[in-house]
Amino acid sequence: MSDYETRLADLGVTLPEAPMPAANYVPYVVAGDTVYVSGQISQDENGLITGKLGADLEVEAGAKAARRCAISLLAQLKAACNGDLDRLVRVVKLTGFVNSTADFTDQPKVINGASDFLVEAFGDAGRHARSAVSAASLPLGVAVEIEGIFQIR
Repeated sequence: MSDYETRLADLGVTLPEAPMPAANYVPYVVAGDTVYVSGQISQDENGLITGKLGADLEVEAGAKAARRCAISLLAQLKAACNGDLDRLVRVVKLTGFVNSTADFTDQPKVINGASDFLVEAFGDAGRHARSAVSAASLPLGVAVEIEGIFQIR
């Protein structure tokens, strides 16, 4: 088990198998020392995490959904690194999309669920640039979708 996976286990996280894409795209692209991971939707062992922030979901539930997106991002990153998560140098950037009402303005608090988790798991290597954007709807009605850019060795 890699050092990073040991740290994840200490946090009570076991990475799932990397989800396969649902359409005509790839789950990640490796270009030199950069991995671009396609958007990962909010889901857990019980299925999709759906809902709209500002209507039927509170910020805390949205942050938990964002954390689950980050776990899926790491599953894809591990696959891109041929199973060796310790190749991670740093998390470079996240772009988070929040399914929210027109008057909801706490998108950053929702995406903090992913950002806080990555810093907790990787320390300074988990600190990243970020965007947190509202969306009128997301695929399959999910609450959150996040894409990521990572530097590897």
